[in-house]
Amino acid sequence: MNAALWVAQGILALAFAGAGGIKVFAYDKYRKVSEKNGPSGVSHALATFIGIAELAGAFGVVVPMAVDIAPWLSAWAAAALATVMLLAVIYHLRRREMPGPPAVLLLLAAFVAAGRFSHWH
Repeated sequence: MNAALWVAQGILALAFAGAGGIKVFAYDKYRKVSEKNGPSGVSHALATFIGIAELAGAFGVVVPMAVDIAPWLSAWAAAALATVMLLAVIYHLRRREMPGPPAVLLLLAAFVAAGRFSHWH
């Protein structure tokens, strides 16, 4: 189970580092992709905030456990990422877009959160 959790954590870290990095460091590219179906309603400031949260989550889901300093933070980071993805699923459904990718990340983050929290109970 530990190996499966580490694989899921790695996937989450890569996915959120990429998604957050685009929002923070390449906003124009993010905007072009996000507005294919019309205006997204996401301001530059909101996209930057979400991107920073995603980058922090990417870092937090792996690093605390990897360096064994406050490893419980990885479980909380996964729970926070699951929350962000739940909001993303709702956002995409409201825009009548496919919520598949955020739903998969939601499930992965929930799996990691549940798996890592169970270690402390």
